[in-house]
Amino acid sequence: MLVSYVTYVSVIFVLMQEVTATSRHYVDRLFDPDPQKVLQGVIDMKNAVIGNNKQKANLIVLGAVPRLLYLLQQSSSSLELRRECSVVLGSLAMGTENNIKSLVDCHIIPALLQGLLCPDLIFIEACLRCLRTVFISPVTPVQLLYTVGPHCDSPSNVSTDGVQHACNQITIHFLAYENTQVSMTLVNVLVDGELLSQVFVRMMQRDQPIEMQLTAAKCLTYMCRAGAIRTDDTCIVLKLDHDLKHAHELRQAAFKLYASLGSNDEDIRKKITETENMMDRIVSGLSESSIKVRLAAVRCLHSLSRSVQQLRTSFHDHAVWKPLMKLLQNAPDEVLVMASSTLCNLLLEFSPSKEPILESGVIELLCSLTQSDSPALRVNGIWALMNMAFQADQKVKGEIVRCLGTEQLFRLLSDPDTNVLMKTLGLLRNLLSTRPHIDQIMSSHGKQIMQAVTLILEAEHSIEVKEQTLCILANIADGNTAKELIMTNDDMLQKIKYYMGHSNVKLQLAATFCISNLIWNEEDGSQERQDKLREMGFVDILHKLTQAPDPNLSDRAKTAMQQYLA
Repeated sequence: MLVSYVTYVSVIFVLMQEVTATSRHYVDRLFDPDPQKVLQGVIDMKNAVIGNNKQKANLIVLGAVPRLLYLLQQSSSSLELRRECSVVLGSLAMGTENNIKSLVDCHIIPALLQGLLCPDLIFIEACLRCLRTVFISPVTPVQLLYTVGPHCDSPSNVSTDGVQHACNQITIHFLAYENTQVSMTLVNVLVDGELLSQVFVRMMQRDQPIEMQLTAAKCLTYMCRAGAIRTDDTCIVLKLDHDLKHAHELRQAAFKLYASLGSNDEDIRKKITETENMMDRIVSGLSESSIKVRLAAVRCLHSLSRSVQQLRTSFHDHAVWKPLMKLLQNAPDEVLVMASSTLCNLLLEFSPSKEPILESGVIELLCSLTQSDSPALRVNGIWALMNMAFQADQKVKGEIVRCLGTEQLFRLLSDPDTNVLMKTLGLLRNLLSTRPHIDQIMSSHGKQIMQAVTLILEAEHSIEVKEQTLCILANIADGNTAKELIMTNDDMLQKIKYYMGHSNVKLQLAATFCISNLIWNEEDGSQERQDKLREMGFVDILHKLTQAPDPNLSDRAKTAMQQYLA
């Protein structure tokens, strides 16, 4: 017994060490004598715990749950405060199983059930959402329902509105799922003098919200499976809805509609993802037998993936990348194009899905897309690799170069499709970032890269293509040893000189950046490089550019000139 106690104390001590001062601040604010400050503290806590399991654990350890439950149950608490408390508790319940255990140990279930007696429907919904989350967890004993009777109305007092809101929050069907005892109890419940099963039948009528229809149908299904309702009961045996014959077309149309609605509006995207079970439905659509439904579902995901917030929350919470990767393994080109476009967004630096996607071996898949006959697939393949290489470590960059192969990389640099060329240049620019990475890649592939840069600068390309190429050259010039590949190439220096005098400011600026990196005073050999470039006439050009009408260009030229004056 002593050992167990010592172990328990040790665990608590370790947990307490991880608790930050910020977490303590959130809890302290719950005890403020000013009700408005308490409310604001709860709102701030709500925002802090979203998607942050560590913060949730810290707050639970610090005793936030008992205080939140106290505030939730106090009649003196404002309705807004009670609502916010129930939302925070629901968010805490979405953490780990240990979080659920802690909430149950603090008697959250009786408190939430008591909250169902409140006349405010918004508060009831929040309590139901929290109850649902708690009872979904396998660590929550269903038997607790039978120990909290005094906290709730008797079945004879249940109202239709209460049942509707319970259905909307998908609480009842979770309780009935694979639970004979609960199902047998529910089948005898009277709602305003009507059997609960008949209430469910009415809720399935077409004039009711779709969410309510589906959830009521689930309730009846689970009660039937548990033996509480006969399979030939009139509430089960219903005429096949004519619309079911067109289910695929309806799902396809619905996904297309959501994709269009969310294409350019962040608020609408948020509403779509917050709709109960919507993300689950979209994800399940990726594995539909109908290709048209799959395409529409992935189109919907692509539309939602344009949101930074959704990439950080909904896409991560539902592990969207897993079914998306599966879809990319074997699908028609039209589906592959949309799926790979979505994957590009999931590989952005701020996306939590980026790391697990990397670990899944996605690089080979993306490299294979760059060899496709479809320009759209080549663009998406190289675009995804470009996003992956942004601020990546040397291991990831090396794997990209190894898997893609220098031949394919330079083949893409001569691709007739301008979009492919631009994304390939973007990939090369991201690969050649940070000096150790620049020097390592240029030591292995410097000759080929310099040849590719030369060809692009000499060819008839757009301003955007040449600007991107000069930016790559500026990155090479920033390397410790890589810059010598430019300094020993007089032909390349003449090209830089030419673009410094070009009529387009963007090209002038990019070329001036390159020279600035070559002559930077703080680096070894800078004096020799400055002398050579002075002899080639670069100082005169820089002096002229200090008077350029474009402020960015003149400032960059002045910065470069200062290296000669230092």
